[in-house]
Amino acid sequence: MPSHARHGAGARGVLPGLASPTARGQFDSPMLVALAPAFYRQQLLDDGVVASGTDIAQREGLHHSTVNELLRLILLEPAIIQAILAGQQPRCMSLIWFQGNPLPLDWIAQRRVIEGFDA
Repeated sequence: MPSHARHGAGARGVLPGLASPTARGQFDSPMLVALAPAFYRQQLLDDGVVASGTDIAQREGLHHSTVNELLRLILLEPAIIQAILAGQQPRCMSLIWFQGNPLPLDWIAQRRVIEGFDA
């Protein structure tokens, strides 16, 4: 994960399929528990406190691949993050799914993937 990546607020809105009747309507605790540390860890990288995900893993006693996988969550399009925080993500969008299926970096491409969930 490059430490120079910056993430702004971006466009805010509801993604098609995220507020639909197929949306879960309940909170996914593992996703919520993973999001906050992911943003905190990216801040450590951005501030130069650590040089890499491996450094974070060593400091926190975690495997480097776990830290790097979770850091990818910060690359999610803001509307996807908002849907997760509101408990309105599709049923199959889980932390386990994200760990096995990395989304593209492009937010439009992410939307296309998400729109196919629960179809």
